[in-house]
Amino acid sequence: MKGENYKIVSLYSFFPFQENLILDLKNKLIEIEKEKDLSGLLIFAREGINGTICAKKNVIDFVINLLNKYTDNRNLNIKINYSKNKVFKKLKIKIKKEIVTMGVHGINPSENNGTYIDSADWNKLIKNQNTIVIDTRNNYEVSLGTFQNSINPNTRNFREFPKWVDDHLDTHLEKKESTNIAMFCTGGIRCEKATSLLKKKGYKNIYHLQGGILQYLNDIPKEENLFEGECYVFDKRVALDKELEKGSYSICHACGMPVSIEDQKSKEYRKGIQCHFCVDQFSDDDRKRFEERQKQIDRLKVENHKSNKD
Repeated sequence: MKGENYKIVSLYSFFPFQENLILDLKNKLIEIEKEKDLSGLLIFAREGINGTICAKKNVIDFVINLLNKYTDNRNLNIKINYSKNKVFKKLKIKIKKEIVTMGVHGINPSENNGTYIDSADWNKLIKNQNTIVIDTRNNYEVSLGTFQNSINPNTRNFREFPKWVDDHLDTHLEKKESTNIAMFCTGGIRCEKATSLLKKKGYKNIYHLQGGILQYLNDIPKEENLFEGECYVFDKRVALDKELEKGSYSICHACGMPVSIEDQKSKEYRKGIQCHFCVDQFSDDDRKRFEERQKQIDRLKVENHKSNKD
């Protein structure tokens, strides 16, 4: 991509990941970060690997080759994007019990999951009157954009999704045995794990969008695109539009929620201090601290601008 210096790779894979190999890979990646300009967020667990990395192309290629060795060349479900700027400050590696936290014992997507549907067949599936479409992402992500006529479970995090299934899914299924259940998420990992949950509970005709929204936006022409709005991403870009370019949202640095251009015009919004999501969350002392932090950020921006002009 001409003029775009950084390659951004989102990836995940469910596979049995041995603890000694997890620690070994983590140490190798930390060494690479020290020597090269590698940033991102990676989560390792015994069930696999999940995350996004950002670096120059040659560094990314080196890291992907390394990951292939540690995963025995399993499918990493890679999605590629580009940016003129780094989208992470540094590299963070977290070792957890799950690479995406559901909190249900006995879920194993590497052995039991739904049917992958690629971008080309997704529109046909979700237009089928015998299909219900479920967005498995968090409520604030759904609020930025989603597929037409999809169900929003209104979850604050993925751990709440199993309870929603138990309490509400059957109310959306008129013919439990014949209804198609199509699920999607940002990059494919949450909807894949969700299909494993539903299969364990005995549901049938379960499908998930391969590569998630990011792959769909990459594959489907704008005139055929059924995704409405922008897609939230977990990095500095906040959200991507249908061309996979940085969208119109920014982050409230007080609470971390995405705020639109319209949100920033509201009387509750104070840059770096509060937004309509967190107007009642923090004390006056907190806001004074946020205000001082924002002043420091603004001063640094002015100084950097001056030095670049010099």
